[in-house]
Amino acid sequence: MRVSILLIAAISFMTVLAGSSCRKERQMLTTGGELRFSDDTLSFDTVFTSAGSFTTGILIYNTQNQDIVLSSVRMNNASSYFHLNVDGFSGNSVTDIRIAPRDSVYVFATVNIDPNDKLTPFVVTDSLIATLNGRDFYVPFIAYGQNARYIKDSVITTNAVWDSTLPYVIINSAGVASGATLTLNPGCKVYMHQNSGLVVFGKLLCNGTATDSVIFQGDRLDRRYFDYEGYPGEWGGIYFHSYSSGSRLRYTRIINGGNGALGNPAAVWVTIDSNGAGSEPQLRMENCIISNSIGTGIYAQKATVSATNCLIHTTGGYALAVIQGGRDTFTNCTFANYGGTALSHSSQGTVAILNYYRPDQYTIFYGDLYAAMNNCIVYGSLDSEIVCSAAPEAEAKLEMNHCLLKMGSVREPFVNFTECLFNEDPLFADTEKKDFHLKEGSPAIGTGNISLIPGIDLDGRSRTTADIGCYKFE
Repeated sequence: MRVSILLIAAISFMTVLAGSSCRKERQMLTTGGELRFSDDTLSFDTVFTSAGSFTTGILIYNTQNQDIVLSSVRMNNASSYFHLNVDGFSGNSVTDIRIAPRDSVYVFATVNIDPNDKLTPFVVTDSLIATLNGRDFYVPFIAYGQNARYIKDSVITTNAVWDSTLPYVIINSAGVASGATLTLNPGCKVYMHQNSGLVVFGKLLCNGTATDSVIFQGDRLDRRYFDYEGYPGEWGGIYFHSYSSGSRLRYTRIINGGNGALGNPAAVWVTIDSNGAGSEPQLRMENCIISNSIGTGIYAQKATVSATNCLIHTTGGYALAVIQGGRDTFTNCTFANYGGTALSHSSQGTVAILNYYRPDQYTIFYGDLYAAMNNCIVYGSLDSEIVCSAAPEAEAKLEMNHCLLKMGSVREPFVNFTECLFNEDPLFADTEKKDFHLKEGSPAIGTGNISLIPGIDLDGRSRTTADIGCYKFE
C-alpha cells in the first residue's frame, strides 16, 4: 500500500513537471496593437431637469491574442465634467490597466452638471483617451447640460410654435418640411450644436421685437473657459430651400455661424427661387443682425430676398453675396467688415453682386439680375468693398440709390448710381467694438432718399431724417 501511494505521488509530480515544461509563458504586446470600444460615442442621453448627474459605461476590448497594458485611460479635458472609474480604479487619469487576450475592461463614466448653471454649455462634450503602446484611441462623450428642449435629427412636419419658456438646442440639424410653418415667438433662443443647422423647405417666421429678439447662436456658453467670447463658425447656418417661400425674420440675431455644415459656408443661405416671378419673396428680413459668420453673411443664389434695417458685419467671406442673379432689395442696411477674432478681412470685399455663378474653373451658370440697394452703407477696411459684375449671357440691372459705398473707380454699365456717396468715412461709433451707429458729422446723416426711408431704424426708434444705413443718428 505504501509503495502504491509513493508511486502515485511520483507520477503526479512528474505530470506537473511535464505540464509546466510544455506550457508557454503568456506574452505581452509591447508594440502596435488595436483597441475596440463598445460604442463609437458615449451619450448621456438625459435632459438634466433636476438631478445633475448620470452614469453610464463603455467597454474597452483587447482584440489581440496577447496581454496588453493601457498606459493611460483619461479624459481629454483635465477639468472635465465627466469622471471615470476604470476597472474599479477611480480618477480622470488611470494608469497601467492590464487586459487579457480577447478580454475587456469596463469603464464607468459619470457626468456631474448643475442643470441650472447658466454658464454651463447646453451640450457638454469631451473625449475619453485610451493609450496603448504610445498610440491614443478616442471615444467622444456627449451630455446635455441645461434645462432646454433638445431637437435632435428632427424634421418638423406640421405647424409648430416655439416660445421663450426654455431655449431650444438643435443637435445634428433640424428641418422644416414643405407645407409646414415654424413660428418663433419673441425672446425665443435657438442654440446650435457644432455642425448643425436649420433647413427650411416650408416657412420660418421669427417674430422678435426691439426688446425681445429671436436669437440663433452656438450652444457653447462657457466661452470664457476657452479664452474667447463669440467664436466664428461655431455652427452651420439657416438654409432656405428653392421651394421655400414667405419666410420672415423680424428682430432676429444670427451669431457665430457659417461653418459650411449645410454645404455652403453662410449664416443665411437662400437658394434658387423656384416659385415663379411675381410670387412673394423667399425671405424677408426686418431689423436683423448677422455677425461673426466664418463664411458669408447672406448668400442669395438666384434668390428673392428683401431686407430692411439690417446689419451684417464681421464675416470671413462677403457680408452679402448676390450670385447668379435674382430679385433682391436691400433698404437702409449696413454691410461692414473690419475683421475680427479669427476673421481676416484682407482680400475679399464686403458685398458681391453678380449675374453668374462659377462653382469651378470649367463651369458657369447664369441668371437674370434685378436688384436694388437703397440708403445702404457698404464699408470696411479695404480700398474697395464692393464687386459688381455681369456676363452678357443674362440680364443685369442694379439700382444703387442714395448709398454710401467704399468702391474703386470702375463703374459697371449695368449699375445705375443715383446720388451715391463714394469713399467717405461713415464715421461709425466704434468699429473695434462693432458699434455701427453713426457719429456726429457722418456723411450718412440726412443724405438718404426720404421717400424710401422706413418708419423705424434697427433699434426700433422712429426715423425723422433721411439717414443712410440701419441706424438713425441722434
